[in-house]
Amino acid sequence: MSKKNVHVVPHSTGWAVRIEGNERVSSLHSTKQQAMEIARNRARDDEVELVIHGRNGQIQDKDSYGPDQCPPRDSKH
Repeated sequence: MSKKNVHVVPHSTGWAVRIEGNERVSSLHSTKQQAMEIARNRARDDEVELVIHGRNGQIQDKDSYGPDQCPPRDSKH
């Protein structure tokens, strides 16, 4: 199981799902929505962050599916 974040990125043929650190894309899709669905499932399975990029390559949104690294402190102490 990979512990690397999953990215949805623009590609010359549409949209791609790329695992962080890999040079090759994991899958290619004709629409961003299709790529996001596949990437979201992968991020959930791997318990990592989903990073969604816009057509210009800049990050548009992020969703975290891993354990919370900074859980809220209990204020009842």
